[in-house]
Amino acid sequence: MPCLARPGATTVASTLVTRRTPRCRGFTLLELMVVVAIIALASAGVGFSMRDSAQSRLEREAQRLAVLLESARAQSRASGAAVRWRVTARGFRFEGLPPASLPQDWLGTDTRVPNPNTVLLGPEPLIGPQDIALSSVEQPARVLHVVTDGLRPFSVQP
Repeated sequence: MPCLARPGATTVASTLVTRRTPRCRGFTLLELMVVVAIIALASAGVGFSMRDSAQSRLEREAQRLAVLLESARAQSRASGAAVRWRVTARGFRFEGLPPASLPQDWLGTDTRVPNPNTVLLGPEPLIGPQDIALSSVEQPARVLHVVTDGLRPFSVQP
C-alpha cells in the first residue's frame, strides 16, 4: 500500500522547518520474518515434546536397568557375595541380595527381554562382557542393549 500523508501531522526539523510525515499501512518484511521465526520455534518445541511415548519408555527402562545393575554390582563387591541378575515372568530378580534392596519390576508392562540370560555381577571387580537386549511390545523391532565390557559401567546402546 502506498504511504498516505496524515492530515495535520507535523514535525519540527533541526532547521525549524515544518514538514508532513507520511503514514504507512501494513507490515514490514522484518516484522513478518520475526513472526514466522516465532511460529517455527513454537512448533519445533511442540514437536520435541510429543516424542513417541513407547520409545521414551523403553529408553527410560534401559537407563534404569543400567543403574540398577551398577548398584547391584557395587553391593556385590562391597559384601563379597555373588550376585546374579535373572529375568522373571513379572520383571527381574537380583539373586544374592536381600529381597527389598533393589526394585524387581519393570516400570511398564510392555518391556520384554527377547533372549533372557543370567548376568553375573560380582563379587570380582572385573566381570565378563555382558549384553542385555530390551524391547517393547508396542515396537518389537526397536531394541536397546544394556552392555558392559566387564570393566566399564553398564551403558545403553541402540
